[in-house]
Amino acid sequence: MAYNRPAAPGELASVEAFGNSARFLYDEDAFADLASTQAWLREHERQDVADELDESARGELGRAREAIREHLAGTDSAGLNDYARRLLRPPQWQDGGVLIPVADGTPVERLIGRLIATLAVDGLAGKSGRLKVCHADDCRWLFYDRSPGNNSIWCSMDICGARHKMRTYRTRRKKIVK
Repeated sequence: MAYNRPAAPGELASVEAFGNSARFLYDEDAFADLASTQAWLREHERQDVADELDESARGELGRAREAIREHLAGTDSAGLNDYARRLLRPPQWQDGGVLIPVADGTPVERLIGRLIATLAVDGLAGKSGRLKVCHADDCRWLFYDRSPGNNSIWCSMDICGARHKMRTYRTRRKKIVK
């Protein structure tokens, strides 16, 4: 079964795609090895990063992905704060909007910096909280919540929501049978 939510709007789509480079529910990780990471980067128009990638940088991409995922899940922002301190410059205002410049660095550092700057600008604009992590521990897919109440917790009701409901039902049935 496939995820069926539309992509996040604007620049958040790149953060969402980066976070979803791993499909834990299906035991897939685009950053599992150097070749697959380079292929993912090229597919997502990051040729400059793919060309300069080595094992150390591949590991950094995986750590950044998990720091973003943990921040969005509300469990830990320390990793994201560390990246922000190292990779971002003070905000600037331009053309009625906020711009957070990325520090000079390696192509991987610039990519990670752009992703984190996108999250920061989204937060400064008062729009944060719509990009979420699925509450299923074995999934953790990123999705953009378009519900009017901003209260979705599953990447898909057909996948994780249904699995959660079935587990809850079976737990209740076991209690009744005993």
